[in-house]
Amino acid sequence: MRLNDCHNIDDFRLLAKQRLPWPVFDYIDGAADDELTKNRNTAAFADADLVPDVLAGVAEIDTSVTVLGRKSALPLILSPTALQRVFHWQGERAVARAAQKFGLWFGISSLATVSIEEIAALTSGPKMFQLYVHKDKGLNRSMIERCQEAQFDCMTLTVDTIVSGKRERCARSGFTSPPRFTPSSALSYAIKPRWALDYLLREKFALPNLDSHVDEGTGEAVSIAGYFNTMLDQSMTWDTAAQIKSDWGGTFCLKGVMSVADARRAVEIGADAIMISNHGGRQLDGSRAPFDQLAEIVDAVGGEIEIICDGGVRRGTHALKALATGATCASGGRLYLYALAAAGQAGVERALTLLQDEIERGMRLMGVTSVDQLNRERLRAR
Repeated sequence: MRLNDCHNIDDFRLLAKQRLPWPVFDYIDGAADDELTKNRNTAAFADADLVPDVLAGVAEIDTSVTVLGRKSALPLILSPTALQRVFHWQGERAVARAAQKFGLWFGISSLATVSIEEIAALTSGPKMFQLYVHKDKGLNRSMIERCQEAQFDCMTLTVDTIVSGKRERCARSGFTSPPRFTPSSALSYAIKPRWALDYLLREKFALPNLDSHVDEGTGEAVSIAGYFNTMLDQSMTWDTAAQIKSDWGGTFCLKGVMSVADARRAVEIGADAIMISNHGGRQLDGSRAPFDQLAEIVDAVGGEIEIICDGGVRRGTHALKALATGATCASGGRLYLYALAAAGQAGVERALTLLQDEIERGMRLMGVTSVDQLNRERLRAR
């Protein structure tokens, strides 16, 4: 299978599986417990049907939205994800360049493998930083200050990782950051020599936004579950979120909100946006899908705060369904991570080209010329 054989996000998943050692692929692809929530995240979109109009004069359409104070050419954000240079040696640099080329928001994680400063120098496009609140308050302060100096456009506080979900695929494979070559995992890496050579011979793996404060994840191999359970601050409250918003002083988003009550609290502390998200199904298995929760949260706080539907997006029509329900835009991680793992920047660009085509085609077939024409009259629940 080659890059040109990829015609949708599932094709990129298959190509990534073909090219990655299985512990690395399972880290991207896996989720918590029985992975019910991960699967529901995408399946939820199938429970809503689009209702098209015809003869609408759709020769010229506008796919852009304004979100978090910046214009995006598509109603789509490339969500921040960790450890990207493990998946492909180009890592976050590839995603940043592709996002700028397509005029999209993207984000980097606290556990990014490229520094805040390098990303800022690499792109003038809209970018967010995903903050994990650590027990080390000096580390939290350092990351916020570095983002201020680098003029990031948004601070996105992740609120759903107080402890790690039980990621059983990672437990079985022994996946760690950095990847640890053990007798049991050696064969999985050896049979993917291209990945292994890139990992061993190119730039040394690092977590440059953390490694000035902690060894875990860079100098000391640790599982992601082990990192979350020992390094992150489990005492975090709404007061913590409000203080981080104040310390940051700029556009502020909460990622991981799933209930109406929490959406209202986000409005009360003055957040600019919420990402309705269950961390790609990687935390609380059996929880609701973001798209399932979207309508009731829009009904409660729509118009008071921007609402981003995060997770499960595999098609352009999924983004259109989210907008028709009332979201400001959609977002996702695996939708570009599979492509990154499969082919680096070229893969991400092909994935975004396919999603752009699907959004444009879907709008024309729906009979809408701008995304603000999408509303619940265009949608029916099964």
